[in-house]
Amino acid sequence: MDLTVISTYRCNSKCQMCYIWKNPTHPKDEVSVETLKKLPGGFDNLNLSGGEPTLRTDLMSLVDVLYPKARIMEISSNGLRPEKLIPIIKKYPDIKIRFSLEGDELTNNAIRGESDGYKKKLEGMRALQEVGGTDLGFALVIQDENIEQLMDVYELTQKMGIELATSTLHNAWQFYKNDNYFYEREVVARKAEPLITAMLRGWKIKNWFRAYLNLGLIEKILGHDRLIPCVAGKGFAFIDPWSDVWGCNVRSDLKMGNLTEQSWEEILESKEANNVYKKVSKCSQNCWMVTTARTAMRSNIIHQFPKMKPIVWVVFNKIKLMLNMDIDFDRYINYKNVKSSPFKQRQSYLDTKEKPVLIKNRKGVDEHYPLKSFINE
Repeated sequence: MDLTVISTYRCNSKCQMCYIWKNPTHPKDEVSVETLKKLPGGFDNLNLSGGEPTLRTDLMSLVDVLYPKARIMEISSNGLRPEKLIPIIKKYPDIKIRFSLEGDELTNNAIRGESDGYKKKLEGMRALQEVGGTDLGFALVIQDENIEQLMDVYELTQKMGIELATSTLHNAWQFYKNDNYFYEREVVARKAEPLITAMLRGWKIKNWFRAYLNLGLIEKILGHDRLIPCVAGKGFAFIDPWSDVWGCNVRSDLKMGNLTEQSWEEILESKEANNVYKKVSKCSQNCWMVTTARTAMRSNIIHQFPKMKPIVWVVFNKIKLMLNMDIDFDRYINYKNVKSSPFKQRQSYLDTKEKPVLIKNRKGVDEHYPLKSFINE
């Protein structure tokens, strides 16, 4: 099972596709080290995220508690405070670090609302390399505003010797956003194809299956069904800053319990959890994020290996490329069926004077997540 611990909703970026920064948690309300000690060991991938986790003053303590509980531990960061991660990487060099990077300097800073974000991310990544980080990379959210630079960012990661993780526009309670829509679905989808080809041409096996994950992103972009059914609640779960445990970070009706009030075992075996499992089996949301895709692709028998469906696709198309043949994307993707979506202009908050307001003691799901509808199709 994978687990994401959303340690805070405070954030020092002002992203146009995520409004966490407008809805910060009060530090006194955020999930504690003592609560996280209650988690069992044996997780596959455990992601410490936010908001921005480096804003937690007890970040090292959080890592010390969570690191032994998973096969792979990850920290998702905007990369603006790399100095907070250097001592962590010195102590745990195999922790997976991903910095959000949305394109070149102008594009990244506009999308993320960061005055000098691009420079800090590159310098910070090099600093983590210098202190011995072994699993470093950038993470990019594919959207209309940066799709032209997708391959440039990939080539940058190749030159730096690091990884590239990709996701795409999404609506979720975690982002406090329910109007993330593409302007031109087919244009964005077509321009993601070269990344799949490039990843499959190389000799890094991990990238071969990232190619399949990106095939799923194209389906998501076009509004098509998932390549593989979701396993939310059983294959992965989220803990939010108030210690509530959720089957996923999209639907506001999939709360399973609260780790402060219950043990992990009680939560997974609860009536609420069983209701979540039933709802997930009938869910019509078209989600395909790294968390949901990675677990869906994972073998039910040996978790370190993929299911047969992605293996067959990868092997077949890898052989084609080795024979100097192109991937026939139209064989897999129905570009004649593209869902329409409303036009909702995204706004850059790079020069905004808007400041978040810390509100203490927000109680219950209704106060934590006032938006109720999060549709992904």
